[in-house]
Amino acid sequence: MYIKEVAKLVSTTPRAIRFYEEKGLISPQKDTYNDYRYFTEKDILRLSTILALREIDVGVADIKNLLEDSNMSMEQYLDIQRAAMVEKWMEMKDMIHTIDQMVERAGDEDYSIADIHELAQHLKNLRSIRTRWQDKWNFDSWAEDFDNHIKREGHAFNVHQDYNEALDQVVDTIKLQPGDTSLDIGIGTGNLGSKLLSADTNVIGVDQSDKMLTVCNENHPAIETRKGHFLALPLLNDQVDVIVSSYALHHVPDEEKIIALEEMDRVLKPHGQICIADLMFVNDQHRANFMDSLQAAGNNEAIDAIEDEYYADQSLLMEWLDANNYYVETHLFNDILSMIYARK
Repeated sequence: MYIKEVAKLVSTTPRAIRFYEEKGLISPQKDTYNDYRYFTEKDILRLSTILALREIDVGVADIKNLLEDSNMSMEQYLDIQRAAMVEKWMEMKDMIHTIDQMVERAGDEDYSIADIHELAQHLKNLRSIRTRWQDKWNFDSWAEDFDNHIKREGHAFNVHQDYNEALDQVVDTIKLQPGDTSLDIGIGTGNLGSKLLSADTNVIGVDQSDKMLTVCNENHPAIETRKGHFLALPLLNDQVDVIVSSYALHHVPDEEKIIALEEMDRVLKPHGQICIADLMFVNDQHRANFMDSLQAAGNNEAIDAIEDEYYADQSLLMEWLDANNYYVETHLFNDILSMIYARK
């Protein structure tokens, strides 16, 4: 199709299409005889994605980063659109909730402008938190050899000790029913999510790493994969029966783990289940004692590994779950690896 036909098809203008071409977002072929631009189905799908992202105010530079791979499939283009739209929807939801709180406070006799400012600042901080998470560990580079990496024994400190036992314990603990949908957050290559697959159940895998999702798709094509992360899950409310996660939550900073739990609660159906196997300490005292023992042993490798990530304080997670009407159980595998099971 030529540019005028494409413009009409996607409800934009030839000028806009040329602008995106100038910015390097699209690269249609040119007819060798008349130099007219010629758009393939893949070009049109890519352009539709660009337009959808612009509709929700994603910047041109950000779109270029999101669409870095020019060979994406239709599913990948649509996945990017969904993830971006969910983040925008959540931002709007946060804004509405904040306005509701402002209206409620404005009706109080002791209302002050300072209260309104505090709520506005909270909204600004929440927006920043949801969008600022960065993969400082470069999980894309781990994807191809990830399964070998997690099975390797460490010399001074092996974070994957009891890894397989933890995954099996998660599967044994949750109660799946025919027709249930499970969500695996930080699914990686699918080691946990694949254990939940059956003829009667569905599995959705969420990860922020495109390459991890690609490997997961290759290994377990029955898993539906979606790009996203703990703080902005690409699902609407009350969509899944079971949420699992393994070795992923410790990549979320401590102050953001409660937001991650709120997100899980949002997408979980009534009476749903959450099961998290991850690197965590029972409480601050447990962490302090363990770090002291490492220091006494001169195990700097272990100290550096722990301080490079965000091992959870299990007691804080349990406190939130309990306050939000979850029945909670725990299982300790070793000093740094535990499981939390919560039923809504």
